[in-house]
Amino acid sequence: MADQVPPPAARAVDPDASVQLPTASANGPEATSGDPAAAAGRRISNLRIVWGYTLRYPVQLTLAIVALLIAAGATLWVPRTFQQVVDNGFAAGSDPASIAPYFQGLLMVVVVLACATAMRFYFVSWLGEKTVADMRAAVHRNLLRMPPGWFEENRPSEIASRLTADTAIVEQVVGTTVSVALRNLLVGVGGVIYLFTLAPKLALYLIVGIPVIVLPIVWLGGRVRKFSRSSQDRVADIGAMAAETLGAMKIVQAFGQEGREADRFEGAVSRGFAAAQQRFATRAIMTALVIAILFSAVTLIMWDAVSDVAAGRVSGGAITAFVITAGLVTGSFGALTEVYGDLLRASGAAGRLAELLAQEPEIRAPANPIPLPRPPAGAVTFDRVSFRYPTRREVLALDQFSLNIAAGETVAVVGPSGAGKSTLFQLIQRFYDPEGGEIRIDGVPIHLADPAEVRGRIAMVPQDTVIFAASARDNLRYGRWDASDEELWTAAAAANAEQFLKALPGGLDTFLGEGGARLSGGQRQRIAIARALLRDAPVLLLDEATSALDAESERLVQDALERLMTGRTTLVIAHRLATVRAAQRIVVMNEGRIVETGSHAELIAAGGLYARLAALQFNEAA
Repeated sequence: MADQVPPPAARAVDPDASVQLPTASANGPEATSGDPAAAAGRRISNLRIVWGYTLRYPVQLTLAIVALLIAAGATLWVPRTFQQVVDNGFAAGSDPASIAPYFQGLLMVVVVLACATAMRFYFVSWLGEKTVADMRAAVHRNLLRMPPGWFEENRPSEIASRLTADTAIVEQVVGTTVSVALRNLLVGVGGVIYLFTLAPKLALYLIVGIPVIVLPIVWLGGRVRKFSRSSQDRVADIGAMAAETLGAMKIVQAFGQEGREADRFEGAVSRGFAAAQQRFATRAIMTALVIAILFSAVTLIMWDAVSDVAAGRVSGGAITAFVITAGLVTGSFGALTEVYGDLLRASGAAGRLAELLAQEPEIRAPANPIPLPRPPAGAVTFDRVSFRYPTRREVLALDQFSLNIAAGETVAVVGPSGAGKSTLFQLIQRFYDPEGGEIRIDGVPIHLADPAEVRGRIAMVPQDTVIFAASARDNLRYGRWDASDEELWTAAAAANAEQFLKALPGGLDTFLGEGGARLSGGQRQRIAIARALLRDAPVLLLDEATSALDAESERLVQDALERLMTGRTTLVIAHRLATVRAAQRIVVMNEGRIVETGSHAELIAAGGLYARLAALQFNEAA
């Protein structure tokens, strides 16, 4: 078994591989082709993944489409009812009673339009929110499968942005943009047809004039979007700067940097205002241009229309309907030009989410995993293990490392910083796979077993305790989610956490704050120890488990840990040699290798690295 080489070195994402995530950008992944049209087509095709999630809800989708069709039809019917009202209600000698049906018809159309629009808004918004909720859940579930090494090469802050910002863009498109685009397309095309039935000559004038109206809007709209992105970037800078400063307020005040930070923040705010000023100045110009061109066009068309009315070629009602419909058509086609940019942004966001969904973990169960023996014994073997971290390929963290730990044995690992102690914990939990050698639990190579089963045999107390923004109860239950309150209090008492937990305002139901902000460092570590006690696993990993405790608490916890370690395989990493004197065996590491092994007394007598480390802490002679 010693000469076996398990799967290739664990690289969460190879820098040279095609699956490496690109940096998120405002407009999505860059196209590899020089053809802009082809690139845009590929980006738009990214929306197919969104469509796949939307199709899960055919009833709501059908109702949204039906409501959209009714709303578009009612919108186009409004000018027709106005035509009837004008032609019949404003003619000389009109009987008020005879024109009542036309006004009643107009009211009915308005009611239908209002109801259909409300129905469309509800179901389209429902689809948008539900689609995004499903995508977020799917992406998050897939991320939970990724090994820690993957997050070394892909920034968690960027991943979080994709889960929030990118899904928000997708929600806007599904819940608003697509609906608006379809409605405007129906109204625009239907409106053009209706215009030609009302006044063909005037309709032709309008069709020729639409580009004159739309093209300046498109050009200025592009500049507005550019300035908007710049303004959003500056706002993001302001938020990041504020979060950084407020999160380090003790350091800012301790070093007297309040004035400098205030000036720096004001500079960022000023840059944000300058970027926003460019945006709203361009928007003001665009608004003025649109109003001038649109009303000038309407005035010229109406000027020509007056002569047609005077000559009896067109009725007054037809001109009224023409003006209303022309406004609908122009607005619809103008809005469609904005929709394409939104679709490109959403396609880029969907593409980035699709990349996350497509990621496959390097660390996963084999097709036919070997089950670990039952009942578990807890024997652990490192056999010629060599390993490099994915982001530090030039450094060999472990070099032909071999160590046998018998079931129930307590082994302490000591050594200088960077010796490879914590790497042992990372590998035994199979967060990474070694590039050479293998690790076995109870005789089974862990790369041939299910990672979930391997981790189920291990309880961990990390050096940097993680406390979730949840209640004390939920933080304790992370060790074993089905634990009863009695078991929680028993574990808390054993970890010397019972007293401070009972003193909390809500007991176990007390919210502990982000990162356990309501607890001291020692209290946070005792929560982690209680989790390990609840885990009740055959293998116990203690990474300086008592480093944050005061002397009295350390004594009580150490007693509890000694009871817990009885009959269990325990691997202890200690930076303070006082915590490992009682270990059955001490392993001294340096540069990824074992350089010494023995008891405390034997290693002191040997006069090696351990003795030098001990001399620094205890003033014991080498």
